Amino acid sequence: MSKLIDIVDSPQDLKNIPIDKLPDLAREIRDMLLDTISKTGGHLSSNLGVVELTMAMHYVFNSPLDKFVWDVGHQSYVHKLLTGRKDKFDTLRQYGGLCGFTRREESEHDHWNCGHGGTSISAALAFAKARDLKNEDNDVIAVIGDGSLTAGMAFEGLNHTGHIQSDMIVVLNDNEMSISANVGGMSAHLSKIMTGQVMLKIKQEVDQLLLSVPGIGKDISRYAHKIDEAIKGVFIPGRLFEDLGFRYVGPVDGHDVKALIDTFSAVKDLKGPTLMHVITRKGKGYEQAEEKADVWHGAKPFNVSTGEFHKKKANPAYTNVFADTLIDLAKENEKIVGITAAMPDGTGISKFGKVFPNRTFDVGMAEQHGVAFAGALAIEGFKPVAAIYSTFLQRAYDQVVHDICLMNLDVTFALDRAGIVGEDGATHQGLYDIAFLRTLPNMVVMAPKDENELRHMLKTAINHKGPVAMRYPRGSGLGVALDEEIKELEIGKGEVVKDGSDIAIVAYGHTVDCAKNVSDMFEKEGVSVAVINARFAKPIDKDLIVEYSKGVRCIVTTEEHSLKGGFGSAVLEALQEENVCNVAVKSIGLEDIVLEHGAPGKQRKDLKLDPEGMFETIMTFYGSVAEMAASGNGKKWVSSNGKKAIIGNGKNGNGKKHDLTFKQTLNG
Repeated sequence: MSKLIDIVDSPQDLKNIPIDKLPDLAREIRDMLLDTISKTGGHLSSNLGVVELTMAMHYVFNSPLDKFVWDVGHQSYVHKLLTGRKDKFDTLRQYGGLCGFTRREESEHDHWNCGHGGTSISAALAFAKARDLKNEDNDVIAVIGDGSLTAGMAFEGLNHTGHIQSDMIVVLNDNEMSISANVGGMSAHLSKIMTGQVMLKIKQEVDQLLLSVPGIGKDISRYAHKIDEAIKGVFIPGRLFEDLGFRYVGPVDGHDVKALIDTFSAVKDLKGPTLMHVITRKGKGYEQAEEKADVWHGAKPFNVSTGEFHKKKANPAYTNVFADTLIDLAKENEKIVGITAAMPDGTGISKFGKVFPNRTFDVGMAEQHGVAFAGALAIEGFKPVAAIYSTFLQRAYDQVVHDICLMNLDVTFALDRAGIVGEDGATHQGLYDIAFLRTLPNMVVMAPKDENELRHMLKTAINHKGPVAMRYPRGSGLGVALDEEIKELEIGKGEVVKDGSDIAIVAYGHTVDCAKNVSDMFEKEGVSVAVINARFAKPIDKDLIVEYSKGVRCIVTTEEHSLKGGFGSAVLEALQEENVCNVAVKSIGLEDIVLEHGAPGKQRKDLKLDPEGMFETIMTFYGSVAEMAASGNGKKWVSSNGKKAIIGNGKNGNGKKHDLTFKQTLNG
């Protein structure tokens, strides 16, 4: 039997389906969401909740002429299905496939790239104002969830929109508020009457009639308006939005596709900004997701029939080790408090909160507030630990500078998801934190080589007098044994993991393990490679780096971060400050690119950030350094152990054999 979804390849195809058949299409879409996300992973509950809403928007409006701006964008899967991407939907969040968020580069129906919350209203207002300036005629609709509405930027957008009174619609997708049947029904009824063209006209005529009453008309009219406002204040939850300059419509049942179509049709041509309040249920249509919407927000691959996630044997995740360590430290120090910005599960703070509920603060999607909040707590003698994804700390940069660093406050930033995050893509990659943090006064920036060192670093950070940022990756640790005793590390001091005399790899964070593998690969080729665990990007261990620079032919830095302004830059600055010029330096990290979505392992391989790729890069660099040295002084070079070193299995990068041998000399 053919399915309705099979004939929908564009919004126009959707419009050809009778309204009474749309509930059937909704069920088919939910089945498709479950089938795909159960294999690829992704944001399940939020997309199950917006099926009817998305269908109604495309039924009434004309995309791409009319612009839809999705806040965060993780709830745009249905939008993708209805706009010609159905046949590629099985590539969702896969390398080279569909993005899990809206992407302008992916479709003409995606007007705004997003991944961080609170941006939709500002962007939609700009689209609306640009339309007016260009004398064009199209609708602009922003879709924002109640969670994103906690972001301060969202209220800034609402305030500006209400002030300039641009024609646009803001859809508040409310999946958390609980509205009773009586209040909700009355609100919907009053809102419908008050926004209807007929009733608006009646209200105007009644007001004119009252004003015409000799002597007392103005007073009666004024009292009538007060009664009207009082009723609205009691029964309509949208008073706040009306005070901001919006026409409030709703609440509307977000799973009644006919009611949604009727409402969109009614408000479509209204002048000025309209806020349409839609009540939805996260996980709609899938019992497991309805019951635990938070668990199914970002779902891993799962069995649809049982609701069980596919389990893989894995080492303890960095996030879990962080949470357990924070709990252990907090048992000994009652001043430790945990802070998160709407990501309690993702950061591990929820685990901390179960043990210390009175010392745990989820500030909502408000990183700016969370950081300033942490700063004032520090002034009062507490030890706040703000667990925030690396990508989301960008939102609070001013507060990190102004409210923390300039006052040199004791705040620990636990930066989860630092480095390559994989399937969530460009907006979520944690590739910029070293650069934007190490420039700040008083800030200490560090990263553990494994989950055991994370425990020691966390204690070091909390006990340090001043701000500290500790970055660590997404996913499982290395499976190393955890020390029973948690110790403090000396600030600004690295460690020699493995000694060597030809090359020194100065590795930062979890690239240390990769560097060790690379060293072993070089050892098989007769090249001695030292591995240094830098630990700190600021203050950097200049003494250790300078010491090795005197004994090796070249230094290589490794990091999972943008090369511009990153750890490698810090090493180069340190060598320059110490007037070291007798050693060649190569930095390995991410070039100046936008890293899209895909499996982290695949991305690292393509970027040559895996052991094989690093080995190839370093081999080529080492060979070029040796060639320059040999041509410069006419000497032949052998390795420090006196053995002939074959670089790249006897071939250089273009496949030609090397005939060079290497030897370090005292004069270089």
